[in-house]
Amino acid sequence: MDINECIEKRFLEKIKPAIDLVEKELREAEYDIEKAENAFEDEDYKWCIVKAYYTIFHAARALLFKIGLREKRHFAIGIVLEDLNKQGKLEIKYINDFNAAVSSREDADYHYTYSKEIADHNLEIANEFLDRIKILINNLKYKT
Repeated sequence: MDINECIEKRFLEKIKPAIDLVEKELREAEYDIEKAENAFEDEDYKWCIVKAYYTIFHAARALLFKIGLREKRHFAIGIVLEDLNKQGKLEIKYINDFNAAVSSREDADYHYTYSKEIADHNLEIANEFLDRIKILINNLKYKT
């Protein structure tokens, strides 16, 4: 599946790029990473994993808003990230990290599988993802 097919199937919607939504999503990502770090310190590893995922999710949504897309299904974010990788704008590591965070969050939420090691790894990749997406957002030009 590609971006055009996602749009056709209404998993993605084309919108006008919106700096206010970019900023809102980045604020949410910053909030979530802080909560993830606090949860890790409190040894609440399940919540750390969940909030680390939402850090990545909100950072990715900010990126989509910058390029003029809104996701209707979480998996569509991965499609956009893959497309950015094909364009040479985003390294494969961040697609892998997105997928790992999705899987870890689902394991924690639905299968009650979580640990300190998984939480620590997800916290690390969430911080790296957020930093990388901020750089990418700053380097992308708004489409008019």
